[in-house]
Amino acid sequence: MPTTAPNERAQVAAASRRLAEAGLLIGTAGNVSLRAGDLIAVTATGTVLADTTADQVTVVDLDGSVIAGNLAPTSELQLHLGIYREFPSAGAVVHTHAPKSTAIGCVLDELPVLHYQQLLLGGVTPVVPFRPFGTLELATAVLNALQGKQAALLANHGAVTLAPTLDKAVEHALLLEWACTLYLDTAILGTPRELTPEQQQAVIEIALRTGYGTPKPVEKEPR
Repeated sequence: MPTTAPNERAQVAAASRRLAEAGLLIGTAGNVSLRAGDLIAVTATGTVLADTTADQVTVVDLDGSVIAGNLAPTSELQLHLGIYREFPSAGAVVHTHAPKSTAIGCVLDELPVLHYQQLLLGGVTPVVPFRPFGTLELATAVLNALQGKQAALLANHGAVTLAPTLDKAVEHALLLEWACTLYLDTAILGTPRELTPEQQQAVIEIALRTGYGTPKPVEKEPR
């Protein structure tokens, strides 16, 4: 990735605007990053994410030193860098203050699996105990919670998702918000019915056998 990283900075800006349009990022709250090699394109602190431009995205190395950009990176930079160091497969990280995800993190210790789509996030989503934002304590707690997961909720704070690509990390954030909304809706009606481990495993086996979620061409019968 060139040190100016124009394409990666533009992708991060576009993802920020998409998340803000979906209601997952409000004002300056939240941050997005994209990794390419040993460099990270990440949103700058204090910028309105709904209006983010490529020039408002900063490029840092894995030590956090600014390589390109005129604005200081997000105050949650250590959280992003910690994830990239800990999980080599992580190509992008999204941190939101999405309303339903934040609500769940104010009440539950974990988000149970009500719908099989949640298996894409690693099943049960843990809630990280509260730590002040921007601290090493929060970054460390998030790393511990993300082992084997693609998402974590932060108590009284928000949510974090990761994925190999930025598009997928955004999709994970949207899916997590949907799952939290589902839980809140079902809790109004009664006690949410969770999928058992056996039911979850059955779904995984079917998904693997059928290639669920992957586009497939129509199989034409030979003439």
